[in-house]
Amino acid sequence: MEPIVKGNPTVLSSSSSSSLILTSGASGRINALLSMRALKSLIMLVNAFVLLLLVPFRGRKRAQSMALSVAEKPRDEKQERKCATVRVPATIVSWKSSNSSSSSSSNNGNCSSPTPDAVDQEVAVRRALAIRRVVEDKDRCESSMREFLLFQSPRGNMIFTQSWTPVSLKIRGLVVLLHGLNEHSGRYSNFAKQLNANGYKVFGMDWIGHGGSDGLHAYVHSLDDAVSDLKSYLQKILADNPGLPCFLFGHSTGGAIVLKAMLDPSISSCISGVVLTSPAVGVQPSHPIYAVLAPIVSLLLPTLPVGSANKTTLPVSRDPDALVAKYSDPLVYTGAIRVRTGYEILKVSSFLQQNLSKICIPFLVLHGTADEVTDPTASLKLYNEASSTDKSIRLLEGLLHDLLFEPERESIMNDIIEWINCRV
Repeated sequence: MEPIVKGNPTVLSSSSSSSLILTSGASGRINALLSMRALKSLIMLVNAFVLLLLVPFRGRKRAQSMALSVAEKPRDEKQERKCATVRVPATIVSWKSSNSSSSSSSNNGNCSSPTPDAVDQEVAVRRALAIRRVVEDKDRCESSMREFLLFQSPRGNMIFTQSWTPVSLKIRGLVVLLHGLNEHSGRYSNFAKQLNANGYKVFGMDWIGHGGSDGLHAYVHSLDDAVSDLKSYLQKILADNPGLPCFLFGHSTGGAIVLKAMLDPSISSCISGVVLTSPAVGVQPSHPIYAVLAPIVSLLLPTLPVGSANKTTLPVSRDPDALVAKYSDPLVYTGAIRVRTGYEILKVSSFLQQNLSKICIPFLVLHGTADEVTDPTASLKLYNEASSTDKSIRLLEGLLHDLLFEPERESIMNDIIEWINCRV
């Protein structure tokens, strides 16, 4: 297998000797306290506290120390590989539906919670767009048949799902895709079609608050709900497609959801393998005090967006066209992370850190050493502590967070497909 990046990789794998490439990352009277000015000041203070807390993926200078622990490299070679980061063009702004007041208030950082009717309107707009994209793609694609299904969760929420089925090839396996925070399953359509070309039927689920699914955009009251929805969806897929091996793909927070679902033996026993890209396994608050404040603020102002938008602070790809496509997509949330959502990510990350040794499913994890959103050293910890006997990790030198939207995407997709092929 050709390496994805240049350099002198260190080979590391528990399933074979050559399947892994690891490379070198408040005073006054009562009326004063209750004044609007005081209230605004209080909200600003809370927002300032939460600002650093729930970015919550903090970029850290870890790639260098991680690289030194894996392999020694000449300094000039490292400089030679250093990639210029590309930030989102300033002309790209958050999408606001003219029919949805909730979308406008959320993207502008309004502290008030949107009304249920406003949320329903916003969901209707998102869902209509998600459905239209499936229908349009179905009409113009000859090698894959793309369809959608509204799946009812155990809580009664409508979850938007879609599938890609190869038209002329015999189906030899199933792949279920779970997207990352703030995005949606439709972004992985090209990857799904490549999987179709190799005989795999592909399913995608927009987890709660994302894409065409119910919920305020990018608000997740509990990631356990997303885990529960994934389990129910998997059970339906397996019942409808008996006898076929099933693999899971999870990106970023989607990868954390996948891993938590795999801690349920009744689910993991039905899965042949898991592929994770840039999983949110080791998310940490920027200061310990914020871990104390997080549950309080998430109760008081759960939907409050805090911090700077990801598009201006944390580069996720070195491909400018991929960035434009992502942040001009109406189904991608471009506002600041919501308090409760960030708190839930901290919780699931902490849970996984304490239970890594219980993971026994075959897996492949890929992570860019220059990722400033999630921590590649946490992926290395996952690899080291998991009980899986079939596990592989690839740390890709200089690559950023959205691996399937990096310039090297084709090679990465091919390596993922090859890993799955070897286990069918």
